[in-house]
Amino acid sequence: MARILIVEDEERIAAFVAKGLRAEGHVVTAVGDGRVGLDEALSGVHDLVILDIGLPSLDGFDLLDRLRSQGSRVPVIVLTARDSVSDTVTALDGGADDYVPKPFRFAELLARVRLRLRQAGEGAATAETVLEAGGFRLDLRTRRVRVDGREVDLSAREFTLLEIFMRHPGQVLSREQLLDHVWGFDFDPGSNVVDVYVGYLRRKLGSDAVATVRGMGYRFSA
Repeated sequence: MARILIVEDEERIAAFVAKGLRAEGHVVTAVGDGRVGLDEALSGVHDLVILDIGLPSLDGFDLLDRLRSQGSRVPVIVLTARDSVSDTVTALDGGADDYVPKPFRFAELLARVRLRLRQAGEGAATAETVLEAGGFRLDLRTRRVRVDGREVDLSAREFTLLEIFMRHPGQVLSREQLLDHVWGFDFDPGSNVVDVYVGYLRRKLGSDAVATVRGMGYRFSA
């Protein structure tokens, strides 16, 4: 059983999702206002948030930005009719864990809820406040990164990618593993999004921070 917050101003959709989640045994709170949703999400009592973008008083992008800037790591699944590539990228770079466009099948949404709750549970079992390797220091609470004492500004997606690398120092991680852990949904198999973000990290952290293992993936080598 998990405590799930739905932030959705379309009552019909909120009621439909809430009913399905309650049938699965979850405790559900549904609100239709962005500011109220932010307060609820920051309360610390919820295990997962399902978030619409088009909300009154505070839209979903701003809600997500404020949630992450205040250190909350609660999993967030964006559920919205906005399905353009730019909106998807904005949500994921802003710290969303998954993105489900409307219209949607409840079975698919439920599968993603289960995945995010499972990953959050696995993370909680081995939670640390700070990760350190070599001259790298990653503060998971404040979302700050220091390299040899110098603070480096990373986007939400870059931070999550670096976190995965630092949790598996010296281990080769495939592109598929990184996509699953960092982006959390299926990309075009030909997508080069992992390579692009590894390039971002190298430019900010140093070209030797992440090594390419030809034909296998990447390894954090700091």
